[in-house]
Amino acid sequence: MPLIQLVYASRPFGFDQAVLSAILMDARRANARDDITGALIARHDLYLQLLEGPRDKVEAAYQRIRRDDRHVEVTRLVERPIEARLFPGWAMRDDPAQSWVWSIEDVRVGAIERTDEAEVLGFFQRLADQGVVPPREA
Repeated sequence: MPLIQLVYASRPFGFDQAVLSAILMDARRANARDDITGALIARHDLYLQLLEGPRDKVEAAYQRIRRDDRHVEVTRLVERPIEARLFPGWAMRDDPAQSWVWSIEDVRVGAIERTDEAEVLGFFQRLADQGVVPPREA
C-alpha cells in the first residue's frame, strides 16, 4: 500500500503538560491501530506534527485533528508520497521544539505562512537524525 507523509502546524488551545500527555496518549493508541508513525514538536505556541502511513489512515487522522478543540488554526504544510518512513519505530515521537525550530517571534509574524516543504521537512529530518531509540509502547 502506498505511503504518504503529511505535516501540519497548529496553535495549541489550553497547552500544558496534561493536555500534551493526553494528545500523545490518544495519538499513540490510534496511530498504532492505523499503522501511522510520526513525530510531534510541541511548545506553548506551536504544534508541528509529521504523520506517515497509508493515505486513507493519515487523512482520517488529520481530519480528527482538525476537529479537535485542542488545536487552533490547523494548517496543512506538506503532503507527499514516500517510499520509506522517517520515524518507522515511533507511533508518535514527541519532542519539545528545539532552538533550531522557528522562534516564538518567527511564528507570531508568519513563519508558518512563509515556510516551504524543505524547511519543514528539515526540522523532522534533524529530529530523526538524533537517533533516539523509541520506548516500548503498549
